Order: sequence, then C-alpha cells, then structure tokens
Amino acid sequence: MPWGWGNFRSTFCFKFFSGFSQSQGLETSATVTNDWFSELHFPLIKCKNHQKGMRDSELGIHSVRSHGVTVARTHMHDWLTLMLLGVILAILNIIHPFYRFVGKDMMSDLKYPLKNNTVPVWLVPIYAVLLPIAVFLLFYIRRRDVYDLHHSILGLLFCVLITGVLTDAIKDAVGRPRPDFFWRCFPDGKDAYDQWGNVVCHGDKSVIREGHKSFPSGHTSWSFAGLGFLSLYLSGKIKVFDRSGHVSKLCVVLLPLLVASLVGISRVDDYWHHWQDVFTGGLLVFFAGLVVATFCYLQFFLPPYHVDGWGTHAYFRILEESRLNVNNVQSSDAVLENQQNERNNNAVIGISLSGNPSLPVEDLESGRM
Repeated sequence: MPWGWGNFRSTFCFKFFSGFSQSQGLETSATVTNDWFSELHFPLIKCKNHQKGMRDSELGIHSVRSHGVTVARTHMHDWLTLMLLGVILAILNIIHPFYRFVGKDMMSDLKYPLKNNTVPVWLVPIYAVLLPIAVFLLFYIRRRDVYDLHHSILGLLFCVLITGVLTDAIKDAVGRPRPDFFWRCFPDGKDAYDQWGNVVCHGDKSVIREGHKSFPSGHTSWSFAGLGFLSLYLSGKIKVFDRSGHVSKLCVVLLPLLVASLVGISRVDDYWHHWQDVFTGGLLVFFAGLVVATFCYLQFFLPPYHVDGWGTHAYFRILEESRLNVNNVQSSDAVLENQQNERNNNAVIGISLSGNPSLPVEDLESGRM
C-alpha cells in the first residue's frame, strides 16, 4: 500500500472519529472538511506557521513596554558595573601618562608633520556605539524581543568600555611618543633639552600629554570592539553559518571589520601612530577588540554557527518555561476532564441502579447488571 494513501486514510479516520465523538452524530460542516484537507496537503507549512506564530506570540508579550523595566532591574548589577567602567575610563583619560625619556637622537623618527585626524575622536562613538544600537533597534521593531534589544545594547557597551579601559591603561603605562611628537613638544621648531638630554617641551600641555599615547591605537581598538560586536550580531541574525551556501552573507558580516581596519590604517597615515605600533600592537588590538567582543557577545547570545544563533539565551529560556507551563496546564485539564468523566459515569450507574431496584446484591458487588 503506498505511504501517501495509508497516511491519508489514517488521518481521515482520526478526523472522522474525532468529529463524531465531539458532535455525537454524523453531521459535519464544510469548514471542518476544509480544515482536514488543509492539514493533509500542507502539514509542513502549517507546522512552520504554528512555530512562527508561537514565537511571535512570545516576543510580542515580552516587549520593552511590558518587560523592559523588569529586565533592566534583573541586570541592575551589570549596569552598575558598566557605570564603574565608565568612571575608570574617564580617570584614565584625565591622568597623565608615563613621560618616557626622549633624547635628541630619537627625534629623527618623531618629526612627522602634525596633522588633523582623518577620523575625528567624536566620530568614534557614533560608528562604534550608536550605529550598532540603531541596527539593534531595527531588529527590535521587527521582532519585538526585549531580551534581544537589552542584551545586545548591554553587551556592546560592556565590550566597548572594557576595551577602552584596557587600551587607555596600556597607553598610560607605556607612554610611547607619537610620530609627530617633535611638533607637539616644540611648535616653533626650536628644540631644547635638559642636562640629561631629555626634551624640555614648551608646547601646549594637553597636546604634549596626548603625544605620549602612541601605543596602542584607541581608535582601532574601539572600532574593532564596537564593529566586531556588530559583525557577530549580524552573523547570527542573517544566519551566515546555516550551511545554505549563500556566501554573499559574508559581505554583510565582513563590512564592519573592513571599516575598522581602514580606521586603523588611517591612524598610520595621519602620523598619529608608528607602523611598529600597528604591527606589534596588532595582536593586542585583536584581543582588546575582537576577543572581548566575542566574550561579551557569547554571554548573551548563542554562537553564530548554532542553529538558533539568532536568539538570546534568555529568549529560549523563557520560551522553554512557557512551554512547560502550557504542558502543565494541559495535564491539569486532562486530569480534571478524567475526573469529570468518572463523575458522569458514576452518575449514570446511580441512575441505572435507581431504575432497577430488583437487582440482586451479589450482581451489584460483582459488577453485573
């Protein structure tokens, strides 16, 4: 017997007797018949639509308006830690770095022209923080998942601030002069040195202080942190590693990393960093940027190569809890229904007994009527 006919017959029999038991008769409607054939011909579509509808229902329930405050309060200690990192980062930018010895014979590598930044400092938080948050908001508008929005913003901010603290701490500790240090120290071009041969700068103090922060590049580390986190987020959302063979998705994921790389190259072109800083500090920038971004991302999201890499850990935990609650409610309903059926059966037996008072006691005790 072909499988399709057997499946059709078994499904038809199930539907027939199910409808018969509910209506206690043979009357059926065209609506019920249409429902039967829609399930017979499109079982996969119906299953996918059911799963999507259930997930959309869960996401709709857990929006910013309904659960935003609750989720934020749950992660209150994380937000307090984030504020502490912001204070530490501000202190590291205020304190003076280590003023390394700079002799006259070292000036040959420090006389590059003093140029403006191709990528201004104020632009870094815009493309490394605000741009990813704008992308997060677009996905929130589509899915209404407060966990995705909250965790992505929290993870991004942690990633950027941890990277900033690491980078600025190393900057202040190393104190390496920038390639344009000569013109920072001597704006008029007239150099001066003390009795030990160290420079005696007479330029602007804030410019001189910034001139001792060549290693490593803050622009580069911030760029790889924020845009690296965005790259991981996009790789999970568009399912780059779903083995479907759509290599074009990689272009979307690699674009933020390309922008971060170009920002790093611009720092060398502007003579704000030595090529040695880029080469030897590459591993440090990679760790402070991409690795920290990966750690922060995996705290809240499944790996991008996972089949459910598009969602947060919290989303699937809430979804599993809701399914367990539904199963418990269904089990309770089934128990109540069985109890009601038993009461009905007992009532029927009682009515039968009251209508036949002549039955022997032995038949009653043995269950014979």
